[in-house]
Amino acid sequence: MMRQGKVVAVCISRNKGERKTAVELVEVRENHGIVGDAHAGEWHRQVSLLAIESIRKMQALGLSVDSGDFAENITTQGIDLPVLPVGTRLAVGETLLEVTQIGKECHTRCAIYHQAGDCVMPKEGIFAKVLHGGIVKPDDVIEVLE
Repeated sequence: MMRQGKVVAVCISRNKGERKTAVELVEVRENHGIVGDAHAGEWHRQVSLLAIESIRKMQALGLSVDSGDFAENITTQGIDLPVLPVGTRLAVGETLLEVTQIGKECHTRCAIYHQAGDCVMPKEGIFAKVLHGGIVKPDDVIEVLE
């Protein structure tokens, strides 16, 4: 497995249940998540990550989707996210994250699911809590730590 990858995009949204918008950088706060993002707070899914490789699968089905469209905070490249065990630590830019959940249950089918008949976030997205805060921006290195 690749132990190192990079950040493709960082995205936020003001409200839950909507696509996120790519921004130049995000401030990540310890035990909180991304400052200004609707999903931040004291819980186990403070930051969400999805690989650009997963987004490309949906593009190959003819969907016009990009970073943030699956409500992920950090779009990654080069790491097979869903195979990381819960508890794995990731150095992302200046931050340290710990994987808390792989995938998620979709209670309501999103617009992406209705357009494509499938969605990658429930199976291939991962969630993490913030152990050490800092700035994260595109092209930052992501390292899988032991």
